[in-house]
Amino acid sequence: MATFTRERHRGLILLALAGLLVCTVLSSLALGPLSIPLAHTLDITASLIGLGSTTAPAYELATIEAIRLPRTLTALVTGAALAGGGAVLQGLTRNPLVEPALIGISSGAALGAALAIVMGLAGWLLPPTAFVGGLLAAVAVFQLARVDGRMSAATLLLGGVAINALTAALLGLMIYAADDQQLRTLTFWMFGSLARTDGAALQWMVPVVLGCCVMMWREHRALDALALGDRVAGHLGVSADRVRGRLLAVTVLAVGVVVSHTGVIAFVGLVVPHLVRLLLGAHHRHVILASLLLGAGLTAAADTTARLLVAPAELPIGVVTSLVGAPVFIALLVWRRRDHAQAPV
Repeated sequence: MATFTRERHRGLILLALAGLLVCTVLSSLALGPLSIPLAHTLDITASLIGLGSTTAPAYELATIEAIRLPRTLTALVTGAALAGGGAVLQGLTRNPLVEPALIGISSGAALGAALAIVMGLAGWLLPPTAFVGGLLAAVAVFQLARVDGRMSAATLLLGGVAINALTAALLGLMIYAADDQQLRTLTFWMFGSLARTDGAALQWMVPVVLGCCVMMWREHRALDALALGDRVAGHLGVSADRVRGRLLAVTVLAVGVVVSHTGVIAFVGLVVPHLVRLLLGAHHRHVILASLLLGAGLTAAADTTARLLVAPAELPIGVVTSLVGAPVFIALLVWRRRDHAQAPV
């Protein structure tokens, strides 16, 4: 009976997160410098997915179809990739302070983007250059983390710290060499933005990220086994090295794809899994799914806020996520410290 009650509680929370995601998507489509009534937004959305035709004004249809829908979809896949990747990495390392940026993806992508901008290659070459930078940084971290052919969580984190320090130094050189316009472009990219979104990029971003998210969720049992330690996982038939290799590759692919287009968006991959574990516990079947939902909704909400605060201009989305995420994370740390202090010895 207790197990049934817990499962029902988790189901209700997941349902609430899904409902919140729908509300966030509708808000993202409706709100901006040009506000579109909710009824028109629903009508246009229904027509775009093939449920009849719309009677809304043509300019509202064009605004949603050409600008806001691609941007909202980008926010959803970006948030899902970052939060899902954060949940997976925290499970793999058994460390709640790990996020995708710690294994070098974000800093490597930033370095690749900086190189493209300073060399005058910004444009369509920027995303692939950033992706290659993130991929190379992650591969370097993995190579540093291997000791005698095995990869441990501790060496993975130390390798990430080393590569992040190196890329930060090289990024500083790129910033020093940039002119004023390049510096402005680079600074805006490093704080994250969804303004560069287009339909062509979404045609391959969405299936790649969705496929990676499905693969993350399918490994939930292996992650639960790894939470007990590598030796216990081995007795349960789970190869720790193989699971880490698969999930690290999937995480690098998902996060690298989105970061190469959006720039660096902080705290989503760190805070969202924390909140989810507080709500649902440690079972990765629920943690990963809820992280995908909450990460997608949070990123879409942050992008909407970034568009509204200084309209018709916009803030970098990374500024919004940091302003929200940092206080939330500090509160979580204080709460955990207080909880541990009050626990019986």
